[in-house]
Formats: sequence, structure tokens, C-alpha cells
Amino acid sequence: MATAAATLDRNLAGAKHRQWVDWIVQRVIYLSALVSLSIIALIFIFVGREALPVFTSAEVQKEVTLEKLFLAQNYGTPEAPLPYVWQPVGEVPKYSLMPLFLGTLKATLIGMLFATPLAILAAIYTTEFAPTWLREAVKPAVEMLAGIPSVVLGFFALIVLATWLQDAFDFEFRLNAITSGIALGLAVLPIIYTVSEDALAAVPARFRHASYALGASPWQTAWRVTLPAALPGVFAGIVLGFGRAMGETMIVLMASGNAAITSWNFAESVRTLPATVAAELGEVVFGSAHYHVLFFIGTLLFLITFVLNLLGAKIVSGLRQRLGGADA
Repeated sequence: MATAAATLDRNLAGAKHRQWVDWIVQRVIYLSALVSLSIIALIFIFVGREALPVFTSAEVQKEVTLEKLFLAQNYGTPEAPLPYVWQPVGEVPKYSLMPLFLGTLKATLIGMLFATPLAILAAIYTTEFAPTWLREAVKPAVEMLAGIPSVVLGFFALIVLATWLQDAFDFEFRLNAITSGIALGLAVLPIIYTVSEDALAAVPARFRHASYALGASPWQTAWRVTLPAALPGVFAGIVLGFGRAMGETMIVLMASGNAAITSWNFAESVRTLPATVAAELGEVVFGSAHYHVLFFIGTLLFLITFVLNLLGAKIVSGLRQRLGGADA
């Protein structure tokens, strides 16, 4: 009896100890999440506060208004009108954001068109066709790209890639949207690849076995069974890659040419929103209209990324429901 009582006491003591450990771990996780959310909120509050004078300050609105930021203006001459100009330093400062939006869109589009097919096809190959030894070599090699600093990719694009592309396609401008977009694709590719490969690997093996039993080839199984089943995860990877491409700074700062040109010609130099903030914030006059507009650009980037992630989550949830996957 004494032994049984002692054993029971030890079990009770062990159970109480585990409860305390679980309580401490839960609180640590809760506090970590709370601190992370608080930091993000404080960053947004600071950036938004510095951008607020664009709407509220009469002194700032003497130089910049929402109309000047987004609508066409009568810059230039009647013979050569310039409706959108980013030229914040001068006798008549011009703060049109349209060339920056267009440059960001052009570089991001090229990067996604370059990275998305390569990443998804590579994920399909390593998941469905590659032998185990090759998969264990290819996946870490691709994921290592994510660890390369963006300044290194920008330097590669500036020194090597730009020359290759100009020699191959006879570009007038050595640094342009195509050069910076391909370099962006190198930065985005490992993100899309990793998420897509994990989503494809998570598809139950019985799906593939059923497809093989019906006479489908391995490629038909991968394309018509495995990929549709993993589509929510693949799309999530694309959304994450798009957000990374939109917010990338150093690559486009070094390889885009930094010319705020309003044109759909992808062979011309571009200037993106993040590169503008990085290039000009260090030398801007504190408290000036230019200063507040740069913070306004940062707020826009934050909102664009937030909306993209929100829409991506909604679309992924809808895809999962349509494809019979788990509820989001």
C-alpha cells in the first residue's frame, strides 16, 4: 500500500509539473505572438503618422496633393506634354506616383513570369519524378537561393546579367525592367518552389495510386491529379512570391536603371516604389513635403502587401473548398 501511495503521489506530482510546463509554454508562445503583432502595429503607426501630413498639413499640400500624386498634370510643353513626372527636387517639385507604380508593376510582372513556371515545374519534378538521392540534392540547392543576400543578386544582375541580355537582345538601355525582373525572379523562385514542393508532397499517395490504377501515366497523374489537389498551396506560394517581388529593394535599385519613365516598353529603365524610398530617404530634408511623400509610399506598400495577402488567403480558402480540401 505504501508503495502504491508513493507511486500515486509521484504521478500526481508529475502531472502537476507537466501542467505548469504547459502553462508556461502557452504563455511564452502567446507573449511572442503579441510582441510580434505589436511591433508590426507600431511600425505601421509610425509610418502612417509620418505620411499623414500629405492629407492634413496645409504647408505640405502647397507642393503635393492627392491629385498631383495620382492624376495627370500639365507638365512639359504643349508639343511634348508630360502628364506624369516624379521629380521631387526642383523649382517646381513633381510628385506623380504613376511612373513608380508602373515601374514596380513591370519589374514584378517580369519576375513572376520568369520564376513561377520554373518553380512549379521544378517542384513537380522533384516531387513526382526525381529519385530520392536527386531530390535530396536538388531541393536544398534551390532553397539555398533564398539565403543569398539580395544585394548579391543585384550585383550579379548589374555586372553580368545586364551585359548578357543587352548582347543577346540588343537593348538600348543596359539596365531595364527585363534585367531587374529576371533578377527578381531569382529571388522569388525559391519561395514559390519551397511552398509548392511542400504542397505537392502533402497530397495523399492514394490519389496517385488511384490514377495509376485507371491507366494514367506518371505525367498525366502529376498534371491532372497531384497538381490540382495541391493547387491551394501552390497558389499560396505564388502570392508570397508576388509580395516579395513587390517589396524587393536592393535588386531593383541596382539593376533597373532608376529612371521614372511612364512607358509600357519593358526594355526601358524603370524606377520602383521601394527603390525610390531607399534611394531618397537618406538625403531628404526632414519634415519636408518630399519626406512625407516617401513615408506615404511606404504606407502604400504596406497596404498593397496586406491586401494581396488577404486576397490570397480568400482565394486559397475558396480553392480548398472547391477542390474538397480542408477548411481554411
